Amino acid sequence: MKKIAILQSNYIPWKGYFDLINSVDEFVIYDTAQYTKHDWRNRNRIKTAQGVSWLTIPVVAKGKSNQRIDEATVVDQRWRKKHWAAISQSYSKCQYFEKFNERFKEIILDESEWRLSKINYSLIRLICEVLGISTKIYWSSDFELAHGKSERLIEICRDLGAEVYLSGPAAKGYLDEPQFNKEGISVEWMNYADYPEYNQLHGEFEHGVTILDLIFNEGPNATKFMKSFG
Repeated sequence: MKKIAILQSNYIPWKGYFDLINSVDEFVIYDTAQYTKHDWRNRNRIKTAQGVSWLTIPVVAKGKSNQRIDEATVVDQRWRKKHWAAISQSYSKCQYFEKFNERFKEIILDESEWRLSKINYSLIRLICEVLGISTKIYWSSDFELAHGKSERLIEICRDLGAEVYLSGPAAKGYLDEPQFNKEGISVEWMNYADYPEYNQLHGEFEHGVTILDLIFNEGPNATKFMKSFG
Protein backbone atom coordinates (compact mmCIF):
# COMPACT_ATOMS: atom_id res chain seq x y z
CA MET A 1 0.00 0.00 0.00
CA LYS A 2 1.48 3.30 -1.09
CA LYS A 3 2.16 5.61 1.83
CA ILE A 4 2.91 9.34 1.68
CA ALA A 5 3.53 12.19 4.11
CA ILE A 6 3.09 15.95 3.65
CA LEU A 7 4.92 18.46 5.83
CA GLN A 8 6.10 22.05 5.70
CA SER A 9 9.82 22.64 5.28
CA ASN A 10 11.84 23.27 8.42
CA TYR A 11 15.31 24.66 8.93
CA ILE A 12 17.79 21.81 9.62
CA PRO A 13 14.99 19.73 11.24
CA TRP A 14 15.17 17.32 14.14
CA LYS A 15 15.47 13.54 13.72
CA GLY A 16 11.70 12.94 13.82
CA TYR A 17 11.27 14.89 10.57
CA PHE A 18 13.58 12.46 8.81
CA ASP A 19 12.00 9.42 10.40
CA LEU A 20 8.73 10.62 8.86
CA ILE A 21 10.35 10.98 5.42
CA ASN A 22 11.98 7.56 5.71
CA SER A 23 8.69 5.93 6.71
CA VAL A 24 6.88 6.72 3.44
CA ASP A 25 7.19 6.01 -0.27
CA GLU A 26 6.87 9.66 -1.28
CA PHE A 27 7.14 12.92 0.65
CA VAL A 28 5.65 16.31 -0.21
CA ILE A 29 7.09 19.59 1.07
CA TYR A 30 3.98 21.66 1.76
CA ASP A 31 5.39 25.11 1.07
CA THR A 32 2.31 26.65 -0.49
CA ALA A 33 0.95 26.75 3.07
CA GLN A 34 0.87 30.00 5.05
CA TYR A 35 4.17 31.07 6.55
CA THR A 36 3.98 31.04 10.34
CA LYS A 37 6.20 33.24 12.51
CA HIS A 38 8.06 31.92 15.57
CA ASP A 39 7.87 28.41 14.15
CA TRP A 40 10.24 25.75 12.80
CA ARG A 41 10.16 27.12 9.24
CA ASN A 42 13.15 29.43 9.80
CA ARG A 43 14.73 28.25 13.02
CA ASN A 44 15.97 25.30 15.04
CA ARG A 45 17.98 24.52 18.13
CA ILE A 46 21.52 23.34 18.80
CA LYS A 47 23.25 22.25 22.00
CA THR A 48 26.02 24.53 23.20
CA ALA A 49 28.27 24.61 26.24
CA GLN A 50 25.90 27.25 27.64
CA GLY A 51 22.76 25.18 26.99
CA VAL A 52 20.27 24.82 24.16
CA SER A 53 20.36 27.79 21.76
CA TRP A 54 18.20 28.91 18.83
CA LEU A 55 19.52 29.48 15.32
CA THR A 56 17.07 31.74 13.47
CA ILE A 57 17.14 32.87 9.84
CA PRO A 58 15.86 36.48 9.61
CA VAL A 59 12.94 36.50 7.18
CA VAL A 60 11.39 39.46 5.37
CA ALA A 61 8.00 40.36 6.87
CA LYS A 62 5.78 41.41 3.96
CA GLY A 63 3.03 42.67 6.22
CA LYS A 64 0.40 40.27 4.95
CA SER A 65 -1.16 37.44 6.92
CA ASN A 66 -1.39 35.05 3.97
CA GLN A 67 2.25 35.02 2.89
CA ARG A 68 3.17 31.55 1.72
CA ILE A 69 6.26 29.69 2.90
CA ASP A 70 7.65 29.59 -0.64
CA GLU A 71 7.34 33.39 -0.81
CA ALA A 72 9.47 34.01 2.29
CA THR A 73 12.94 35.42 1.68
CA VAL A 74 15.80 36.21 4.04
CA VAL A 75 16.48 39.78 5.13
CA ASP A 76 20.20 39.60 4.41
CA GLN A 77 22.91 36.96 4.33
CA ARG A 78 24.79 37.84 7.50
CA TRP A 79 22.99 35.06 9.39
CA ARG A 80 25.00 32.47 7.47
CA LYS A 81 28.41 33.16 9.04
CA LYS A 82 26.79 33.57 12.44
CA HIS A 83 25.03 30.19 12.22
CA TRP A 84 28.07 28.35 10.95
CA ALA A 85 30.25 29.86 13.67
CA ALA A 86 27.77 28.71 16.32
CA ILE A 87 27.53 25.21 14.82
CA SER A 88 31.31 24.90 14.55
CA GLN A 89 31.90 26.11 18.09
CA SER A 90 29.31 23.73 19.52
CA TYR A 91 30.14 20.59 17.52
CA SER A 92 33.80 20.80 16.47
CA LYS A 93 34.77 18.36 19.24
CA CYS A 94 32.21 15.76 18.12
CA GLN A 95 33.67 12.51 16.78
CA TYR A 96 32.23 12.91 13.27
CA PHE A 97 32.31 16.68 12.80
CA GLU A 98 35.34 16.56 10.51
CA LYS A 99 33.75 13.85 8.39
CA PHE A 100 30.60 15.81 7.57
CA ASN A 101 31.12 19.50 8.34
CA GLU A 102 32.35 20.65 4.90
CA ARG A 103 29.17 19.47 3.14
CA PHE A 104 26.93 21.42 5.52
CA LYS A 105 29.25 24.41 5.56
CA GLU A 106 29.00 24.71 1.77
CA ILE A 107 25.21 25.06 1.87
CA ILE A 108 24.94 27.24 4.95
CA LEU A 109 27.54 29.71 3.68
CA ASP A 110 26.21 29.82 0.09
CA GLU A 111 24.93 33.39 -0.31
CA SER A 112 23.40 32.79 -3.75
CA GLU A 113 20.05 31.60 -2.37
CA TRP A 114 17.62 34.04 -0.73
CA ARG A 115 14.43 31.95 -0.60
CA LEU A 116 13.91 30.30 2.77
CA SER A 117 12.23 27.20 1.39
CA LYS A 118 15.04 26.52 -1.08
CA ILE A 119 17.63 26.88 1.67
CA ASN A 120 15.70 24.39 3.80
CA TYR A 121 15.30 22.03 0.85
CA SER A 122 19.03 21.94 0.12
CA LEU A 123 19.77 20.99 3.71
CA ILE A 124 16.94 18.43 3.86
CA ARG A 125 18.20 16.73 0.70
CA LEU A 126 21.77 16.64 2.01
CA ILE A 127 20.66 15.16 5.33
CA CYS A 128 18.59 12.51 3.50
CA GLU A 129 21.71 11.64 1.50
CA VAL A 130 23.86 11.38 4.63
CA LEU A 131 21.28 9.12 6.31
CA GLY A 132 20.71 6.99 3.23
CA ILE A 133 17.06 8.05 2.77
CA SER A 134 15.93 7.59 -0.84
CA THR A 135 12.27 8.70 -0.53
CA LYS A 136 11.10 10.70 -3.55
CA ILE A 137 10.37 14.34 -2.65
CA TYR A 138 7.80 16.62 -4.30
CA TRP A 139 6.73 20.25 -3.78
CA SER A 140 3.09 21.04 -3.00
CA SER A 141 3.23 23.57 -5.85
CA ASP A 142 3.43 20.58 -8.19
CA PHE A 143 -0.26 19.92 -7.46
CA GLU A 144 -3.60 21.66 -8.00
CA LEU A 145 -4.84 22.15 -4.45
CA ALA A 146 -8.40 22.30 -3.16
CA HIS A 147 -9.67 24.61 -0.39
CA GLY A 148 -9.62 23.44 3.22
CA LYS A 149 -6.76 21.90 5.20
CA SER A 150 -7.83 18.27 4.96
CA GLU A 151 -9.16 18.66 1.42
CA ARG A 152 -5.77 19.86 0.16
CA LEU A 153 -3.98 16.92 1.72
CA ILE A 154 -6.54 14.48 0.32
CA GLU A 155 -6.12 15.96 -3.16
CA ILE A 156 -2.36 15.37 -3.02
CA CYS A 157 -2.93 11.82 -1.79
CA ARG A 158 -5.27 11.21 -4.72
CA ASP A 159 -2.84 12.65 -7.26
CA LEU A 160 -0.04 10.42 -5.97
CA GLY A 161 -2.26 7.34 -5.71
CA ALA A 162 -1.67 7.05 -1.97
CA GLU A 163 -3.65 4.57 0.10
CA VAL A 164 -2.09 5.58 3.42
CA TYR A 165 -1.39 9.07 4.77
CA LEU A 166 1.20 9.30 7.56
CA SER A 167 0.84 12.41 9.68
CA GLY A 168 2.70 13.98 12.55
CA PRO A 169 0.78 14.07 15.85
CA ALA A 170 0.44 17.87 15.78
CA ALA A 171 -2.21 17.53 13.04
CA LYS A 172 -4.63 15.67 15.30
CA GLY A 173 -6.24 18.99 16.18
CA TYR A 174 -7.47 19.71 12.65
CA LEU A 175 -7.14 16.64 10.44
CA ASP A 176 -10.51 15.23 9.38
CA GLU A 177 -9.67 11.54 9.57
CA PRO A 178 -13.20 10.33 8.64
CA GLN A 179 -12.98 12.40 5.46
CA PHE A 180 -9.74 10.62 4.51
CA ASN A 181 -11.36 7.25 5.21
CA LYS A 182 -14.34 8.21 3.05
CA GLU A 183 -11.93 8.74 0.17
CA GLY A 184 -10.38 5.31 0.74
CA ILE A 185 -7.25 6.70 2.42
CA SER A 186 -6.29 5.40 5.84
CA VAL A 187 -4.51 7.73 8.28
CA GLU A 188 -1.57 6.66 10.40
CA TRP A 189 0.06 8.76 13.11
CA MET A 190 3.79 9.12 13.63
CA ASN A 191 4.95 8.30 17.15
CA TYR A 192 7.86 10.44 18.32
CA ALA A 193 8.03 8.99 21.85
CA ASP A 194 10.75 6.80 23.35
CA TYR A 195 13.72 7.76 21.20
CA PRO A 196 16.95 6.22 22.53
CA GLU A 197 19.67 8.52 23.80
CA TYR A 198 23.01 8.75 22.00
CA ASN A 199 26.42 10.23 22.74
CA GLN A 200 25.82 13.95 23.14
CA LEU A 201 28.01 16.82 24.32
CA HIS A 202 27.19 19.61 26.76
CA GLY A 203 25.37 18.18 29.76
CA GLU A 204 21.89 16.75 30.15
CA PHE A 205 20.52 14.93 27.12
CA GLU A 206 18.14 16.82 24.82
CA HIS A 207 16.08 15.20 22.03
CA GLY A 208 14.52 18.37 20.60
CA VAL A 209 17.48 19.72 18.63
CA THR A 210 18.54 19.72 14.98
CA ILE A 211 19.56 16.36 13.54
CA LEU A 212 23.05 17.84 13.00
CA ASP A 213 23.57 17.04 16.68
CA LEU A 214 22.98 13.33 16.00
CA ILE A 215 24.99 13.27 12.77
CA PHE A 216 28.05 15.01 14.21
CA ASN A 217 27.98 12.87 17.36
CA GLU A 218 27.19 9.46 15.86
CA GLY A 219 28.05 9.74 12.17
CA PRO A 220 27.44 6.42 10.33
CA ASN A 221 25.71 5.08 13.45
CA ALA A 222 23.11 7.88 13.49
CA THR A 223 20.29 5.75 12.07
CA LYS A 224 20.64 3.29 14.97
CA PHE A 225 19.15 6.02 17.15
CA MET A 226 16.18 6.66 14.86
CA LYS A 227 12.88 4.78 14.72
CA SER A 228 12.33 4.15 10.99
CA PHE A 229 15.47 2.19 10.22
CA GLY A 230 15.32 -1.57 10.69
